[in-house]
Amino acid sequence: METTPKSLRLQIGIFGRTNVGKSSFLNMVSGQDVAITSPTAGTTTDVVEKVMELLPIGPVVFLDTAGTDDLSELGALRVQRTEKVYRRAEVAVLVAESEIGPWEEQIIEEVKKVNLPLITVFNKCDIQEPSAETIERMKSCGPVISVSATAEQREAYVQMFKNALIAVVPEEFLVPQPLIGDLLPSGGHAVFVVPIDLQAPKGRLILPQVQAIRDILDADAIVSVVKEREYRFFLDTLKRMPDLVVCDSQVVQKVVADTPDSVKLTTFSTLFARFKGELLELVRGVAALASLKSGDRVLIAESCSHHSMEDDIGRVKIPRWVKQYAGADIQIDHYAGRDYPQNLTEYKVIIHCGSCMLTRREMLMRIDAAKGSFIPITNYGLTISFVQGVFKRVLSPFPAALALYESEMEDDLY
Repeated sequence: METTPKSLRLQIGIFGRTNVGKSSFLNMVSGQDVAITSPTAGTTTDVVEKVMELLPIGPVVFLDTAGTDDLSELGALRVQRTEKVYRRAEVAVLVAESEIGPWEEQIIEEVKKVNLPLITVFNKCDIQEPSAETIERMKSCGPVISVSATAEQREAYVQMFKNALIAVVPEEFLVPQPLIGDLLPSGGHAVFVVPIDLQAPKGRLILPQVQAIRDILDADAIVSVVKEREYRFFLDTLKRMPDLVVCDSQVVQKVVADTPDSVKLTTFSTLFARFKGELLELVRGVAALASLKSGDRVLIAESCSHHSMEDDIGRVKIPRWVKQYAGADIQIDHYAGRDYPQNLTEYKVIIHCGSCMLTRREMLMRIDAAKGSFIPITNYGLTISFVQGVFKRVLSPFPAALALYESEMEDDLY
């Protein structure tokens, strides 16, 4: 669990006014001096991340934020950084002293807006306990605990926090979303077709491929990994066809041509559409690509920031393929990293990356933002499969998604 990527860890945001002891609370839970603490208000100037294993929950990331009442010269910038954590966190921890005032009320409202589970931690209980009325009121929002973050009885307070966390942790962290193991029988065989291109990390496979390999091994199945040039030869050496073939979206046309129709086939991006988001919603979004016309705007959203390379998938290839498919002058906008446009209504469709660097919650919130604006959303791999004419083939392992797509395309004809 120590090597679990951040995007797969439970993200816990710590919020509160300046100098209520947020950083002291983080240090108490982690058992380390992760964050600088001081009686001076405003010590925390940026989001402090602490990656750790919090048993029995598992791998987590604590996000220690600056005080929301920071009125210093840099206060506005610090508060902006804090506000971004509301969209990133899966659980919110409100650290307060003995009372709930206007600043705490503001945090509670922000947490409600994004539907985060809330744990209230009353710190400095050795100085003053909150009133019974205040405790009862906050219990209506979620679990409430009282601690003294600098006291010696750390173990008891940490256990209280763990119990509160278990009570509110999102279901997906208790019952993981399937990646690929459920698509194979025990002892089944999957073949991964993996191109090695300029964007592949030297000496390593990319994260989605590694995660899928591990999931197959955990499912007591077998996986073979080949490059696209050796794939057809590899199939010819097998005594029995594989149960499933998974390929990179950029070689999907060749792999489809080389794979017998009786073998189920999909792409890594399709797997992650289900693992990190809502496969059915992203499949529904593909239908919007069929009606693009000149002047339409398309948003391409990347969850990570990187230097654009020659023939970059998001900056070069997908825009080219979409324009060729539409046969029209389409305007393409790009957003990278954790930034996401406030106004989505000006776009005809959103094409999102595979979201391997986002938590599932972050991706679901992006999907919900699109749905709330009535804008279709899909992802890179589904888009590539669609414009290259093999979309129904890559949905072969997902009959419900295939039926939805056929229904959506049929409706568009009328």
